[in-house]
Amino acid sequence: MGNKAYAKEWLVFGYRHMAAAKLLFENGYYEDIIGIELQQALEKFIKAVMADQNSKIPKEHDLVKLYFLIENELSIDEEELILLRIATDYFKENRYPNYNYNLPEQEEIKQVLLFCEDLFLKVCDNLGILQDEVIDAR
Repeated sequence: MGNKAYAKEWLVFGYRHMAAAKLLFENGYYEDIIGIELQQALEKFIKAVMADQNSKIPKEHDLVKLYFLIENELSIDEEELILLRIATDYFKENRYPNYNYNLPEQEEIKQVLLFCEDLFLKVCDNLGILQDEVIDAR
């Protein structure tokens, strides 16, 4: 039996990051900051699946590595896997300035945001947690 309460905590924090990213995106804010919020949201959605399984939550930020730990529980396609790889770089690349740094394109951020929203719905459905329980949590 899954640990719904623990999973819901992860989902709530992930949802807050996603909501912040969406608000920033809609108001034309900096794409690199939105990217960090999206990476954090996706990370927490994946970790919600781990929490539901009572699995140890690794201190890992690579979304692809994290996904492969739960791939038997949550299925995504190849294009979505690419978006996880892209979002992973938002967090790594943006932590410290470097000479190769470029802002993510707005269209790319939009794709990751849409994927993030879809993954949220998929995880809620997969875990049997109502979206409103997450969205309305304070």
